[in-house]
Amino acid sequence: MDMDVTSIKKWIVFYPIYINSKKTIAEGRRISTIKGCENPTCVEIDDCCKHLKLPSVIEIEKAYPRDYLQKGRVRVMLKTEDGTLLNPAIGSRKQLMIQVAELVRRHPGRTKKQDTSSSSSTQAGPSKAGGKGGKKKK
Repeated sequence: MDMDVTSIKKWIVFYPIYINSKKTIAEGRRISTIKGCENPTCVEIDDCCKHLKLPSVIEIEKAYPRDYLQKGRVRVMLKTEDGTLLNPAIGSRKQLMIQVAELVRRHPGRTKKQDTSSSSSTQAGPSKAGGKGGKKKK
């Protein structure tokens, strides 16, 4: 990476939870559920930032403070040192979140992933206990 570490520290921090429609505002979501997307990943967010012509870096070792098991975040550069916007269509963090959430929904890897996960997660296996269940009579 040829970028300076001190300059990256000035970039905005973007956690996937900010645009996750499955989370509540108390859990860290920052945009409406309608505009958000289901369980975005750092890689998808990074791809979308690159698509919007914004420099971005994935920080895998970092975790969201309210949900420390959710690893990873993306650093995004919105403005240059002198304050000029890199993408005139995106002037704030909120606009970035809405644009990225829109792009993540249409991400090429996402359509395939949902098809395979939905079929495997809805399997109902046979139960081990036989009979009707319920209380046993004495």
